[in-house]
Amino acid sequence: MRARCGTVAAMALAIDQLPDDVATLKRLLVERDAEVARRLTELEAQRAEMLTARLLIEKLKLQIARLRRIQFGRRSEQHDARVEQLELIVEELETGLAASSAATEPSTPPSPRTQPVRKPLPSTLPRETVVHASACTCPDCGGTLKQIGEDVAEQLEFIPEHFKVIRHVRPKFACGKCSTIVQAAAPSRPIDKGIAGPGLLAHVAISKYLDHLPLYRQSEIYARQGVDLERSTLADWIAGITRLVTPLAELVGRHVIAATKIHADDTPVPVLDPGRGKTKTGRLWVYVRDDRPAASTDPPAAYYRYTPTREGAHPRAHLRDFRGTLQADGYSGFDGLYVEGRVREAACWAHARRKFYDLQVATRSPLAEEALTRIQKIYAIEERVRGKPPEVRREARQTDAVPLLKDLRQWLVDTRSKVSAKSEFAAAINYALNRWEALTRYCGDGAIEIDNNAAERALRGPVLSRKNFLFAGSDSGGERAAVLYTLLQTAKLNGLDPEAYLRFVLGCIAEHPSNRLAELLPWNYAQTQAADERLAA
Repeated sequence: MRARCGTVAAMALAIDQLPDDVATLKRLLVERDAEVARRLTELEAQRAEMLTARLLIEKLKLQIARLRRIQFGRRSEQHDARVEQLELIVEELETGLAASSAATEPSTPPSPRTQPVRKPLPSTLPRETVVHASACTCPDCGGTLKQIGEDVAEQLEFIPEHFKVIRHVRPKFACGKCSTIVQAAAPSRPIDKGIAGPGLLAHVAISKYLDHLPLYRQSEIYARQGVDLERSTLADWIAGITRLVTPLAELVGRHVIAATKIHADDTPVPVLDPGRGKTKTGRLWVYVRDDRPAASTDPPAAYYRYTPTREGAHPRAHLRDFRGTLQADGYSGFDGLYVEGRVREAACWAHARRKFYDLQVATRSPLAEEALTRIQKIYAIEERVRGKPPEVRREARQTDAVPLLKDLRQWLVDTRSKVSAKSEFAAAINYALNRWEALTRYCGDGAIEIDNNAAERALRGPVLSRKNFLFAGSDSGGERAAVLYTLLQTAKLNGLDPEAYLRFVLGCIAEHPSNRLAELLPWNYAQTQAADERLAA
């Protein structure tokens, strides 16, 4: 990377900065030509990928149109599902294309001939006018200003349950003495040149990722309200939102990894594999920091990561800077972390209990019922100490839970000898006994939880989205989802309305100083809101 930067710097040298040595000049010229060739090759490859994506989008849209024109016979559920799958594929491809275009296309504005014509906003929508006044006197000579015109730009905004148009008016003034033109600067927009206000952008993102409503369905809903927003436009917005909030999500991640105890879990994500015309299975991981049950005042947070596979190398990379206790299920991919010694394992009693519960539901086994009753007594102790300081929790566990756990372990050992070694019940017993040290570690540390439910709760939303979306359109789509889930779930953990929080962030993050980005983190925003409410009261 340093060599590449050096080459670019050499290409930008002024004539008087060039060396006089011929050999050095020749070397710089060769390096410049090689860098130009490399960049052209990369650009051509990116353009080829984007062209392929556009062609695929057009092909899929044609298939959708053909399927929707089928009028003979009763439409089957399989037919409807196929249409929905194609709609979702196009949605993800368009979002990925928007992200790729923003990263690869030059920053110079397009020519008037290629610039799309934006449809006027419906005149029936309510309008709010915001006047951006400039200085009262001429900044050059101090003379009196006289208005000579104004610029008006409309922005589509969404107030919960309805749209409205905000008219940003910037009067133009001319100085009577020196003819200087004075006008207030144009207000920034979350997405450069975009028509959407922060409230509308937040609503689109919340509808997709928390309310599990795909973009093509949102487009249909908005059309019924008289606002024509193409799915491709909404996809552009999702890509733009993700670019804006990614640095903030990374700050959340650093906060989570800095904890001394975190929860971890993952869930499969079916992902489109366009090259094979099939789907593959990616993984969405979550790492949760939440010590409120142990009376901690540290802000809770959830950090999501997407990976194309479930290889153990991925969580090891995610947690390479983590030092402390990892509360998770029995996934073998975490074993490498425990072997290194810097991470201590704490297992999940909810997972151990679930195996007996499934057996009891399926077979009405008295032995499974007995196991559930014994585990329930252990959980009853946790209910009493929830929200208490670690030392109080540890003392209660040592006094009340440890004897129950010893009896439970002996009962499991005795029962295993009485059932078939190949039975499901024996497998449930072995799951608990093989992890007994990790399952009972919480008794010696009041900061550790009895189970991993904090991480499981954090994955409920993505699981519901997975059922509605069927799959993500690409690996980059999974990465976008991870960024937005990080921010929205962390807002929920801190008691915030995620839509109100995201609206606030999108309204100011474009101009917010990068060295003060932490001010926009959910828990800092929550403190500011609480202080404002106290002042108002």
